[in-house]
Amino acid sequence: MKSFYITTAIDYVNGSPHLGHAYEKVLTDVIARFRRLMGDKVHFLTGVDEHGQKVQQSARKRGIPPQQFCNEVSQEFRNLCTRLNISNDDFIRTTEPRHKSVVRDALQKLFDRGEIYRADYKGFYSTRQEQFLQEKDRLPNGAWPEIFGEVTEITESNYFFKLKAYQPWLIEFLQQNENFIFPRYRQKQVLEFLKEPLNDLCISRPRERLEWGIALPFDENYVTYVWFDALLNYYSAVADKGLWPADFNVIGKDILVPPHAVYWPIMLKAMGLPPPKSLLVHGWWLQSGQKMSKSSGNAVNPLDLIDQFGADAFRYFLIREMNVGQDSEFTLELFLSRYNSDLANDLGNLVNRTLNMTNRFGGGVVPAAEIVEDPERELHELWEKTRTEALPLCEGMQFHSALDRAFTFIKAINAYIEKRAPWKLGKSTEAADQARLRTSLATMAESLRLGSTLIQMVMPTTTQKIHAALGYTPGSGWADELVWGSRLTGCKVEAGLVLFPRPQPAAPKA
Repeated sequence: MKSFYITTAIDYVNGSPHLGHAYEKVLTDVIARFRRLMGDKVHFLTGVDEHGQKVQQSARKRGIPPQQFCNEVSQEFRNLCTRLNISNDDFIRTTEPRHKSVVRDALQKLFDRGEIYRADYKGFYSTRQEQFLQEKDRLPNGAWPEIFGEVTEITESNYFFKLKAYQPWLIEFLQQNENFIFPRYRQKQVLEFLKEPLNDLCISRPRERLEWGIALPFDENYVTYVWFDALLNYYSAVADKGLWPADFNVIGKDILVPPHAVYWPIMLKAMGLPPPKSLLVHGWWLQSGQKMSKSSGNAVNPLDLIDQFGADAFRYFLIREMNVGQDSEFTLELFLSRYNSDLANDLGNLVNRTLNMTNRFGGGVVPAAEIVEDPERELHELWEKTRTEALPLCEGMQFHSALDRAFTFIKAINAYIEKRAPWKLGKSTEAADQARLRTSLATMAESLRLGSTLIQMVMPTTTQKIHAALGYTPGSGWADELVWGSRLTGCKVEAGLVLFPRPQPAAPKA
């Protein structure tokens, strides 16, 4: 089996999960599940970033120790993974000993090699972003962008990592590895960023200003800069498993430059380790054209929608609506439109019609197909086209298009039922019509099995429920399960299955 190692970004515990966190988890989970279905041995990592000034301030504001604060918020992110049916193999916290030891070991080795030095610094500092700023970070009018929050001028002694020495190497690496960042146009943005000379990276904070962090092994009066600490999680989680480099680091576009596209590969190069094979960079969820965020007050709590509509419906919307790498608009109206049209009308209705008619006209047992006429032939051909197109789309991270193909096929099954009209064939005493009836029941069941199998990585629970309702236990080879056949013949189906109940209007107030 081919090993496949994939990570999400680790979520900062300064706030509760929102839609952006949920999307990244679901996207990464869909990729991981797809690779498992394709036969890979997958290791899927997610987790939380628990150090830094913002965490320390939030804990003090509540009057509790930072570790207690981290424990509480970390559990919220664990709960999110459970509610979204995320199949991660590991959940890392940067306060864990296994992570701290790798970070301290890396710092000591880099210091011993002369890659880290001490120097005085005078300049501007953003507490919100926990980073030092330069004049080029200002807006044309001299103000600081809102993203930096309050900016203060400070003078202090710190430790610096020799980042700028690796700038020529990084430029050459990106030029020689055009597919390092997906989508590819993001790589051009990084190269544009690298046209300006890099400064060495301040990788420490004095303890009198920040206590909540990993102490430098060569100077306990300082703690590690949160980004230098956090980025190493992708390696620290598998340092003893032989899985590095990661096949994909899945991240949002806001943390591509400079953390993941500049700091991270250079840190690894200095440590003598290869970079990840690829950075997969997704876009933002927008509401009225603006990024959904906690600070703007328009973030959607994903748990609200999951509670009401179920994890699979929520997962379907996220993957169907967003083209990986692009931004996408979120509204409740758009969600309900997808839910009612694609899920309740098309898939949910198809499941109920198939079960109902198999019970009504086949005694609850899937019969054998006996004939192949134009309606069957057309559906068979569409399935072959669907399967042939969908798998490469999934390989290319175009899951939204693969879902489009799958639901086009599901719509076609419903159209096939209308064309064959089993309820009319069931009234006929003609032998040919009875053969068509049995064939239509078999075709409905088999095509439903295939369609539901194709969306398994996005809607795993739904696929499982449909297979169970069809009285079918799939084999271990997913590719084989996507071949049209007669494996449902003789299966006993359930009486019915309501997958996507219509949302009920709120009761009027008394």
